[in-house]
Amino acid sequence: MKELKILGVVIFFTLVVYWGVEPFAHSQMHAHHEPATFKYDDLPALTKNGNPQKGAEVFMNAGCSGCHSVKSQNIPAPMDAVTASASYGVNPPDLSDAGALYDEKFLAAVIKDPVHAMKLTHKFNENKPFPMPNFYGVGGDIEQEVADIVAYLKSIAPKKLEPKEAYINACGRCHNMKYDNWTVIGEKPKFDSKLDEAKFNLQLEEYQANLKKYLGTTPPDLSMYIRSRSYEYIRDFIEDPQKILHGTSMPRVGLTEESTKEVIAYMEKVGDRKKDERNSLGVWVILYFVIFALLAYAWKNRIWRELH
Repeated sequence: MKELKILGVVIFFTLVVYWGVEPFAHSQMHAHHEPATFKYDDLPALTKNGNPQKGAEVFMNAGCSGCHSVKSQNIPAPMDAVTASASYGVNPPDLSDAGALYDEKFLAAVIKDPVHAMKLTHKFNENKPFPMPNFYGVGGDIEQEVADIVAYLKSIAPKKLEPKEAYINACGRCHNMKYDNWTVIGEKPKFDSKLDEAKFNLQLEEYQANLKKYLGTTPPDLSMYIRSRSYEYIRDFIEDPQKILHGTSMPRVGLTEESTKEVIAYMEKVGDRKKDERNSLGVWVILYFVIFALLAYAWKNRIWRELH
């Protein structure tokens, strides 16, 4: 009877703790949010059919190449990464793969009004302007010109990106991936001398200092994030950071669902290389316990048979 009373007390306090703490944790610390759909319903759809040839002209005439490189079209970056970060806070992306990485509604929106598209209105305003200006056209129909630029970017983009390429273009200008030798200023090379290594590290520190000033904090290295966060958390965070961490300075990047899968696949490859091996080992562990349980049961029957 005494044991039943103790059990009742334990059950009572367990329920009190569960119902007292869990609702708070889920409603306040981890509030419910809608899962990612990658539809970007808050952004308007394109109303015009774009012309890639005209888009190439608008791209050059609008001065986009003054900040962005398009290496696949032999348009080089006007500045190196560190110099660009000193000017803009972060190195502007190369746009060779933009048409494959980003949703077309997001591309159009980020051309017209980057602050709104990236959901950074809480951070940038007239008193603190965003480094990338709004697009006001080059003399024609703005909607048509935006559609033409989007069509141009989609026409030069590869059909499919490798996971590492998707990560580098979407995330790699803010986040290091040290377990794969990736830094925000590029691949970390093998150095011939300590002096070369010191020069590289100095450039990296300078870039990260500019990035911290721009964002307000240093973005984390993502090497192990796939182990510390769930797949769903990372997916939803990529689609809309404000939904998970309201007020964060990380912009919405506008990736398609397929591009997001490629980014997460790369994070899994770097941070969880043994995942397949670990999953396959589980079957053998369970089999071991089954065999061990059968042997223990047989041994127990033998001992008790002799006693009785």
